[in-house]
Amino acid sequence: MASSVISATQTSPLLQFQKRSTRTQSFQIVCMDYPRPQLESTINFLEAASLSSSFTSSSPPNKPLQVVIAGAGLAGLSTAKYLADAGHKPILLEARDVLGGKVAAWKDDDGDWYETGLHIFFGAYPNVQNLFGELGINDRLQWKEHSMIFAMPSKPGEFSRFDFPEVLPAPLNGIWAILKNNEMLTWPEKVQFAIGLLPAMVGGQAYVEAQDGLTVKEWMRKQGVPDRVTDEVFIAMSKALNFINPDELSMQCILIALNRFLQEKSGSKMAFLDGNPPERLCEPIVEHIQSLGGQVRLNSRIQKIDLNQDGTVKSLVLNNGIAVEADAYVIATPVDILKLLLPKEWKEIQYFKRLEKLVGVPVINVHIWFDRKLKNTYDHLLFSRSSLLSVYADMSVTCKYFCVAKVIYAVKFSLEEFRFPDPQDGYDNQIVKYKGSKEQEDFASEEDARDSRVQGCSRGYRVDYKSLKIQHMPKPTPEANPEAADANESFASISNGYRKEYYDPNRSMLELVFAPAEDWISRSDSEIIEVTMQELAKLFPDEIAADQSKAKILKYHIVKTPRSVYKIVPNCEPCRPLQRSPIEGFYLAGDYTKQKYLASMEGAVLSGKLCAQAILQDYELLTARKQRSKQTEATVV
Repeated sequence: MASSVISATQTSPLLQFQKRSTRTQSFQIVCMDYPRPQLESTINFLEAASLSSSFTSSSPPNKPLQVVIAGAGLAGLSTAKYLADAGHKPILLEARDVLGGKVAAWKDDDGDWYETGLHIFFGAYPNVQNLFGELGINDRLQWKEHSMIFAMPSKPGEFSRFDFPEVLPAPLNGIWAILKNNEMLTWPEKVQFAIGLLPAMVGGQAYVEAQDGLTVKEWMRKQGVPDRVTDEVFIAMSKALNFINPDELSMQCILIALNRFLQEKSGSKMAFLDGNPPERLCEPIVEHIQSLGGQVRLNSRIQKIDLNQDGTVKSLVLNNGIAVEADAYVIATPVDILKLLLPKEWKEIQYFKRLEKLVGVPVINVHIWFDRKLKNTYDHLLFSRSSLLSVYADMSVTCKYFCVAKVIYAVKFSLEEFRFPDPQDGYDNQIVKYKGSKEQEDFASEEDARDSRVQGCSRGYRVDYKSLKIQHMPKPTPEANPEAADANESFASISNGYRKEYYDPNRSMLELVFAPAEDWISRSDSEIIEVTMQELAKLFPDEIAADQSKAKILKYHIVKTPRSVYKIVPNCEPCRPLQRSPIEGFYLAGDYTKQKYLASMEGAVLSGKLCAQAILQDYELLTARKQRSKQTEATVV
């Protein structure tokens, strides 16, 4: 049966991700005390910003390219976003019914969310931080104090901290954090480790890249660093960075992370997203893409890559038989899926043949809801130092409420202050500012005013576009704002409330990364929960028992990813492909492709930008290819 063919400019109601209606925002709430670090002056942030601006500052193309992208994870979303910024027309195809790829999440019947992983946003993620700023959602990141906190296996229930002082610049703040911690490493061990690191400090990037052939454990022993340093610190770091142990992980990965963390003052500072990634991060990217004429289609699984006689791509064929044609094609799936899709005609090409060395690492993400609030935890990411667990967090603590509000009525609105109601989470009422001018829009009716959106935040509270019960926000009291109270102005009535996705003042929800997971990925959920509880009994000796005689499990969710980020083992660096393939008009995006941030969210976003950049650089070649194709079709007819 002949397959149907659609072009990238056509849309299908069954496949089109529905775009939300948007209108010009008339007001903005300005957060007064949100603890976001100063990142904008760092070299890496400025480089990332420059790359972003290259897409928006370039001249609009005479003939926009139609680019099909397979995979709506961060790499595919990033590719589409920056192509759209440059004036081109991406069409993003996602196999599943959820955005995000490796940051996907789902809501259960109780309205609780569970995710593919415990996602942390570092200060040393310049392209991710730029992306949040470009989308206007910086306030969705809830930053934590600048610390790294490790559990102490030898002292169940106790923790050891590396605290980075805000008053010191990098790398002094990191050196101070290491020197001040005397619980995990002795002074002789610190000295031996510092001496071992000297070649990396002197040799720079060339030295770092040359260490790809050694595992972490091999490198430490070669440099004369005691095994206890590896056991105390780098088992936890290795599992956090790539879900594997130091006897497998390439030392290049550790050196790159240390370089970022030590050279940038806020490089190791961490933030949690204020809600689930598909809605709080991915949907704003989708809305941006669609606002510029791009498309995002869910439930659009690629069945095969169909080729022309010359070996170039003719179309991407979906499971339903529809063939999607375009001017250029991008595969932004995990590397293991790409290898399954490769046409046999390409498999002996060295560029693709090297991919066999790249294999996704299995990982398991565990979510457990308890019947009580656990006390032995922090508002932070915690390194478990367990043989079975990597990092974990009490999501009921780390992810606060975000506020939800809409303007209903406003006339001649000037800069004033209002207080949000107390959300019963222990915080005092927070003052937020509404920024507007004296001659703001005079809404003709309440119905018109309902569509005027208000954005902003106050401490952990995020203003979003959700409909809630309408409540009248009274004119500020003299205690809140004496000048406003005396002013003869009309003020805004808003609908307001607080939406919680993870926060719970009465019960804890632990999210834990189970790694290494290779020996457990095929085990039953009940087996995984059983051993997880045994490990948690060591972390919470006074609150959790393996037999649930203390804290009891209300429910749990386990998400298994048999092939997650690529496994950063020795000698895999030469196998990582550039985003531009040797096949004309065919490109790759994903954290496994060549970029300096390895397997991470930052790496995925940067790979998408580099992929979009390669396509823009090939614009003349791709338009000429398109013209040749039209001429060939005309000749055949």
